[in-house]
Amino acid sequence: MVTLVLTLLFLVTITVLAQRQNRGTSPKIPEGVTVHRDLVYVKDGHERQKLDLYVPDTGENLPLIIWIHGGAWRGGNKTHYVPKAYLNAGYAGASINYRLSQHAVFPAQIEDVKAAVRWLRANAETYRLDPNRFAAWGSSAGGHLVAMLGTAGDIEEFEVGGNLGVSSQVQAVVDYYGPTDFLQMDAHRFPDGLVHDAPDSPESQLVGGPIQEHKERVARANPITYVSKDDPPFLIIHGDQDKLVPYQQSVLLKDALEKAGVSVKFYRVEGGGHGWFKDPKVPELTKAFLEKHLKPTQPQ
Repeated sequence: MVTLVLTLLFLVTITVLAQRQNRGTSPKIPEGVTVHRDLVYVKDGHERQKLDLYVPDTGENLPLIIWIHGGAWRGGNKTHYVPKAYLNAGYAGASINYRLSQHAVFPAQIEDVKAAVRWLRANAETYRLDPNRFAAWGSSAGGHLVAMLGTAGDIEEFEVGGNLGVSSQVQAVVDYYGPTDFLQMDAHRFPDGLVHDAPDSPESQLVGGPIQEHKERVARANPITYVSKDDPPFLIIHGDQDKLVPYQQSVLLKDALEKAGVSVKFYRVEGGGHGWFKDPKVPELTKAFLEKHLKPTQPQ
């Protein structure tokens, strides 16, 4: 009962934080941007297999920032595209919905985001996108999924659905406080933090059973499992007082990427919790990282 209450509190907290962060960092859509809503990326699929696409009215071969929402893999939606400020800076944007854990357990979530990336790349010419300049950005559960896109970009078992002749790899990853190694989460949690080994934890619900009893399933869901030297550059940002996803989760991924020879920029937000960062370095680092790896098209 205690763990159920903690999980429910976690889900409420995640929702509130997501709403606050969206209000704080997601301005109105700039003028001169066309929004294509509810584009179906899996034919005859689930109602969640849709995306929204934000395309500036000018410019060709636009780099694309793909936003993947958080919400403990049980909530959240594509409505709030957090990086809207980038739409008047030479980027196009996409925001993806994916099946949640109450709809289907892992690997449904990574199958969906990969299918969405393939759809976007297959339709790049139609929407004036550069198929060779895609970045994935997400927070919390979305951070987990963008990290999976980065490390498991070449894992064929997760390629399900249409456009299978098109790559689902991305050229850069922005991971805000995403889980990376589920079985290590409780080793570093705060005394009053979420118990991730509990049978009703978000991670257990994601894999379809208590994580300590399904270690093979968990390994498949861990971004750290797939790290290799050909992974794209990563920016990882995490608050060191995060009581929902331990800060050490990002340290583990950073260390694994560095060991493999992958370019990774890591930033620790001192005193930062689970998002809603007030540190001005966070947007500065994110902007510089995207400019370096996507080289945005200058607005006309």
